[in-house]
Amino acid sequence: MASRLKITLVRSMVGRPEKHRKVLQGMGLTRMNKTVELQDTPAIRGMANKVSHLVRVEET
Repeated sequence: MASRLKITLVRSMVGRPEKHRKVLQGMGLTRMNKTVELQDTPAIRGMANKVSHLVRVEET
C-alpha cells in the first residue's frame, strides 16, 4: 500500500500571494482547519513544501 499524507490548513490564506493560494486550492484546501489525505508523491511533497508555513503535514 502506498503511503499517504494528511495535510491540514492551519493558517489563513488571506493576504498571501496568488501562487500560494493556487497551490492550496490545487491540494483541495479551501478553508481553515480542513484536512485532506493525498498520495505521497514528489509533486505533492513539493506543493506542501511551498506552503509549509501555512499547513501541517502528517504521514499516515
